[in-house]
Amino acid sequence: MQSPHILIVEDDSEIRTMVSHFLTKHGCRVTATENAQSMGKALEISRIDLVVLDIMLPGEDGLSICRRLRASSRMPIIMLTAAGDPVARVVGLEMGADDYIAKPFDPYELLARIRAVLRRTAALPPVSEKPAKPLKFLGWLLDPIARDLHNPNGARVVLTRAEFDLLLVFCQHAQRTLTRDQLLDLTQGRATEALNRSVDILVSRIRSKIERDPRNPTLIKTVRSTGYIFTPPVEA
Repeated sequence: MQSPHILIVEDDSEIRTMVSHFLTKHGCRVTATENAQSMGKALEISRIDLVVLDIMLPGEDGLSICRRLRASSRMPIIMLTAAGDPVARVVGLEMGADDYIAKPFDPYELLARIRAVLRRTAALPPVSEKPAKPLKFLGWLLDPIARDLHNPNGARVVLTRAEFDLLLVFCQHAQRTLTRDQLLDLTQGRATEALNRSVDILVSRIRSKIERDPRNPTLIKTVRSTGYIFTPPVEA
């Protein structure tokens, strides 16, 4: 991405100035704000490619801002957290942050994380609008409004929230190989159970509920060294 536009939301003026100058020096366009109110004004007038968001802010805190942004946007978010505060990091990821970095930090590390997140999100498939009608595949019915799954016999199959979100993503991107990172980004809810390699665990659980033989899956196939592909055609 050429000259990505980075929005910094940080109330510490020294950190805000340092990061702004450093990122500008390394080819980024930067808008620096100090709280949720000024952030909102910046988002209204500019197209932002990524937000660097401090958790500890006056007024509305970073976690609340992250949750609000993620409810309406896929815009990448990197959280700034206090050193030794793992709870805040986990909560930030659960609310949809793409990455975090602890203070004090090396600006080169922040730059590397910004570039990595931008590369990963640029590779994501386009997000479909949330479908208003149920999705059908091989007699199965997935209702994104009621959040129900019914098998070909009409019986309801119980799914956890994370299982439903992942299956919905598969249906929205049927017959397309998705990496584990893409699956994490597309689900966006980022519940604790859906972090990191536990995508594999969720896939295994879904297979146990929809596959005729979970040990020899035909609906959700593993693509070696890449991720997964949902094989059946899906229609609304």
